[in-house]
Amino acid sequence: MTRTVRRIRRPLQGAALGAAALLALTACSSPGSDSSAKPGSSGPGKLSGEVTVFAAASLKESFTTLGERFEKEHPGTKVTFSFGGSDSLAASITGGAPADVFASASPKTMKIVTDAGDASGVPATFVRNELEIATLPGNPGKISSLEDLTEAGLKVVLCDKEVPCGAAAQKALDASRLKLTPVSYEQDVKAALTKVELKEADAAVVYKTDVRAAGDKVEGVQFPESADAVNDYPIALLKDAPNAEAAKAFIALVRSAEGQKVLSGAGFLKP
Repeated sequence: MTRTVRRIRRPLQGAALGAAALLALTACSSPGSDSSAKPGSSGPGKLSGEVTVFAAASLKESFTTLGERFEKEHPGTKVTFSFGGSDSLAASITGGAPADVFASASPKTMKIVTDAGDASGVPATFVRNELEIATLPGNPGKISSLEDLTEAGLKVVLCDKEVPCGAAAQKALDASRLKLTPVSYEQDVKAALTKVELKEADAAVVYKTDVRAAGDKVEGVQFPESADAVNDYPIALLKDAPNAEAAKAFIALVRSAEGQKVLSGAGFLKP
């Protein structure tokens, strides 16, 4: 009788072990437990809700395009942007403004946020940008160099020195040992460029990407000193991000081959 019980028990044990192994294998291969699965795919990890991105003004065109792509790839999400001078955006973040992502036009302005403990993880440089002189269409002033901007009677606009584009312009001027007194200092690069577009200034020192975005409203003049003032652009997830998972996915898009293609098309340099 004992032998019969043992013969029956062994197959049952084998079947139980087989079933357990099958369940374990199924659990490991299920989409919900796959660590390589992309956020936003169908299932428990699907993204939704609003993503608030604070970004440097020079990123407006390219980030708007990427925001539209993100919403299309992740139905149920909405990307809301706040563009402006990086220093002002950093001050808003450290002052408690709710946001998920910060993309700055310089490591210095990003440091304001990291030093305050408002960033999650280490910021990553995703693009670089260089300066260019924006003149009126046709370049009536015949501006061909940074030194030409110092000529008497020429109305030149710069970004404020606290703004990355202004700090970069000052760095280029210092490297050339040139002194320039602008007719105004603007709070962000778009405001400086607008002065030329409205013919309120003869020229402005802005980013190459902004000259390209303006199309035929302005004309760009390259100058060699810009190589001494190239800005790195870091991006970071914010510590108290209301929608952290979607924010991580947006940052991933910016840094992906797809995102880099959009940014390169806008004139940004690779990091």
